[in-house]
Amino acid sequence: MTQEEIKQTLLQRLKSIAPDTEPSQLKPDDNIRQTLGIDSFDYLQFIVALDEQFGIQTPEEDYGKIQTLKELTDYVDARVKR
Repeated sequence: MTQEEIKQTLLQRLKSIAPDTEPSQLKPDDNIRQTLGIDSFDYLQFIVALDEQFGIQTPEEDYGKIQTLKELTDYVDARVKR
């Protein structure tokens, strides 16, 4: 899976948890939660859904490391390829 495919999957998932937003407008360094106005509960649901979709495990201590679209794409990419 390429980084672009991962990014598109992330954007689709974001749209499903925040249907009134435009995740496709996110820039790589935008903070996802702040830019889209997603609360912590919805963000947690988003991370859990990604774990299931990509077959990865995101420990709680990593949540703070994945705040931007680029960080999240890189994070998933590194774990999917292991």
